[in-house]
Amino acid sequence: MPQRRTARGRLALNKISDSKITDMKERYKSGVLKYKQMGYWEQDYEPKPTDILAVFRITPQDGVDPEEAAAAVAGESSTATWTVVWTDRLTDSEYYRAKAYRVEPVPGSPGQYFAFIAYDLDLFEEGSIANLTASIIGNVFGFKPLKALRLEDMRIPPHYLKTFQGPATGIVAERERMNVYGRPLLGATMKPKLGLSGRNYGRVVYEALKGGLDFTKDDENINSQPFMHWRDRFLYCMEGVSKAMAETGEIKGTYLNVTAGTMEDMYERAEFARDLGSVIIMIDLVIGYTAIQSMAKWARKNDMILHLHRAGHSTYTRQKNHGVSFRVIAKWMRMAGVDHIHAGTVVGKLEGDPNVIKGIYDICRENNVPKNLQHGIFFDQDWASLKKLMPVASGGIHAGQMHQLLTYLGDDVVLQFGGGTIGHPMGIQSGAIANRVALECMVKARNEGRDIWNEGPQILAEAARWCQPLRGALDTWKDVTFDYASTDSVDYVPTPTAS
Repeated sequence: MPQRRTARGRLALNKISDSKITDMKERYKSGVLKYKQMGYWEQDYEPKPTDILAVFRITPQDGVDPEEAAAAVAGESSTATWTVVWTDRLTDSEYYRAKAYRVEPVPGSPGQYFAFIAYDLDLFEEGSIANLTASIIGNVFGFKPLKALRLEDMRIPPHYLKTFQGPATGIVAERERMNVYGRPLLGATMKPKLGLSGRNYGRVVYEALKGGLDFTKDDENINSQPFMHWRDRFLYCMEGVSKAMAETGEIKGTYLNVTAGTMEDMYERAEFARDLGSVIIMIDLVIGYTAIQSMAKWARKNDMILHLHRAGHSTYTRQKNHGVSFRVIAKWMRMAGVDHIHAGTVVGKLEGDPNVIKGIYDICRENNVPKNLQHGIFFDQDWASLKKLMPVASGGIHAGQMHQLLTYLGDDVVLQFGGGTIGHPMGIQSGAIANRVALECMVKARNEGRDIWNEGPQILAEAARWCQPLRGALDTWKDVTFDYASTDSVDYVPTPTAS
């Protein structure tokens, strides 16, 4: 039977100050010490430029000191275990310990705290998201002294960033390949997600691209099912792409989902897509960090745009008190090397607080992202010349929201209308025409200096007078909104002031 610490042992331990123990004899005496005493709390620590920094939202159990909880997170995500181990003395333990250096209450959330932790660069393998995350979000998320734990943000130093390849193509090169400038790109996700035959699937691709879209897209769960083998889908889709390109004179693409059960299968599908002339392939987040990095390396070697569908992310990004913020996932994916990532729409059917989305889009598209608590950004982030990541807006959006989408999201984005294209009452091609006309008239109005946020509905109505497909889209979806409160919102908001 394992021995329990006696009441006398607990009493003796409590006589020791909560502060770090510097006497080596006491520090490495067999038994149990608080994490603060073991050196994982260092209030005066000044993070080095090479440190990886993380901020966690911690919710300690009742009676657990927040600083001790922060020290526990630092310890359990770096070198600590539940008891003193003599093998610490075989390492430069002071150097390798992560250090919790600041704890502050979360505004408006009693019992929750932001814990800032610094990790020395030597704790992580170069160029490996898997190794980075094994420490930062490893066992610590099941730690009993915490009711909940959420990774809110990270600062990745340039010294570590330069060990990653970054996006395989990047926004600038993608625009050059697609020959699209001065506006967002347009896409559509195939609907229904499942059940179409290969030939009918290819027909949808052709109709949408012929109508004016730049891209069409497989959905996350279409791989190689009995109703449509992946090879058939690829062949029919690329037939549709080629025909639409020939008829429109524009570069077109379709995201062929190469997600599969093994890396060997994924490489086979990606190579077939390349050989058919596709400019882009797609993977799902659920394949895992190592597989994502492997596909990113393949995409760069083969001059392919790599689209990442964030399938599964909301299982751990959506709740404010526990999990991983999507802004962190966006950082990891820019490092891993994907070119596209679904990053929120604000106005669609999926989770999207405007301030949170703005922060995520900055992470994807900017070379330097300054600290901005109003957007959920806790650290300055220099991207060290890693290429930019194209955000994708999808999920319950339609032509009638074009002024909102353009205002919120800007030009460097793919606006992806699935049902908002394929559900058009006049057919798929008309749905694509409606989206293209809505986008181009809104960009033109913005460039002329009009206030598209307030005049947007009027601008669309004017264009719909001479574009029947746009009129049909506005009549069908004009009253459709998804006005639900976001569960993931920022904690710091500007204080209103009287003018």
